[in-house]
Amino acid sequence: MEEQSYAKHAKFVPLFHYVLLPIALATLIGSVVNLIHSLDDHSRLYNASLITAISFAMFFLAFFCRTFALQAQDRAIRAEENLRHYVLAGKLLDKRLSVKQIVGLRFASDDEFVGLAQRAADESLSPDAIKRAVKAWKADHDRL
Repeated sequence: MEEQSYAKHAKFVPLFHYVLLPIALATLIGSVVNLIHSLDDHSRLYNASLITAISFAMFFLAFFCRTFALQAQDRAIRAEENLRHYVLAGKLLDKRLSVKQIVGLRFASDDEFVGLAQRAADESLSPDAIKRAVKAWKADHDRL
């Protein structure tokens, strides 16, 4: 597997990001344009309305499939990193840390994890700032 770093940790799924989403967006736009053109022609209005409704549903389905999967991963990461912090420091992560901050912390090596977690909580570091502060990058190839 390719080595990860701050510059190369984002993961794209080509069929999702470069095929499905553009097709869903183009279909949605095309269906709205078709609906607008059908407003004067009542014989086409019903079909155009159904196509537009289905296009909206397809677009939202693609969006929610992605966000629901990421939310499930965020919950799993929060549990994993809480356990990791407990093993390393003998206590759970600071309650002030948001899920997004914890997701950013997952890239820190064990040597810097506890200190960076404390710093993130004390200074309210953004997830991006946390990732930039990581010196020894711990790769996560499973996140989508």
